[in-house]
Amino acid sequence: MTEILKIELPSIDSTIALCGYQEENIKLLAKNTGANIVLRGQELLITGTATQIKRCQKIICSLENLWKYGKTISGVDIITARHAIEINSQNNLEQLQQDVLAKTRHGLEIRAKTFRQRKYIQSIRSHDMTFCVGPAGTGKTFLAAIIAVTALLDSQYERLVLTRPAVEAGEKLGFLPGDLQQKINPYLRPLYDALYELIEPEKVNTLMEKGVIEVAPLAYMRGRTLNNSFVILDEAQNTTPAQMKMVLTRLGFRSKMVVTGDITQTDLPPSQKSGLLVVMRILQHVEGISICELSQGDVVRHPLVQRIVNAYEDYEK
Repeated sequence: MTEILKIELPSIDSTIALCGYQEENIKLLAKNTGANIVLRGQELLITGTATQIKRCQKIICSLENLWKYGKTISGVDIITARHAIEINSQNNLEQLQQDVLAKTRHGLEIRAKTFRQRKYIQSIRSHDMTFCVGPAGTGKTFLAAIIAVTALLDSQYERLVLTRPAVEAGEKLGFLPGDLQQKINPYLRPLYDALYELIEPEKVNTLMEKGVIEVAPLAYMRGRTLNNSFVILDEAQNTTPAQMKMVLTRLGFRSKMVVTGDITQTDLPPSQKSGLLVVMRILQHVEGISICELSQGDVVRHPLVQRIVNAYEDYEK
């Protein structure tokens, strides 16, 4: 038997936050609950069976702490809320929503979108060395960089070091213009993007000139000891075992290191083992080290990215 539920939203901002761009959240809610949802002004009209309506209402209510205050809701938020309801974990969902890492220069809140992302954040906070593997778009590097910049601005560390191997993904570095540093910079661009979310570009340049923030290719790490530093090694799947051992042993006193990578996108020659795969086997039981794994369910980019990752996983199986 078809039933009807009306939900009056408190403001235009809350309506936009809940419904999403071009009502994409409404479409996702309908897909995940089986209910039919129509937006009329600031009123949601939900029709379907009693079970469908109840399921839809629970998800909307579980996200009220966000949309009520005009905070943008993504498709990942909806999926996470549905999962929390299915496993009767609404308290954990509320903690997830309240744990704000930082605010961007434009005032937007940055927080974990999924339970695995929150576990990753907690691991970084509680361990001196954290490894995180997962597909593109899961926030591996971004979340680590946000935590690092926040800690740096709070004077918890004297220096932030961002590094990654400059392995060519089908292109040749020699064809790029400029000196070595200019050739390397495009490979480090994702790290800069995370910095610019919290710090004005001009201030980033000043901090880099002072050596407070260092963005460099992995080769520059050899022979150094990084004390009182927050170190992020990105794209670690492209390190060799020797390079991985080299960079891990750079860690000095009062320092923290986060190593991220996607083991499905290795650009090394087929005959070369990935240092990330090797080190995860070697260090999996070492005290003080945390290993986190994110999946396609943690992708927070365009919804199509999640489907692409899922399709590749199915194909490779």
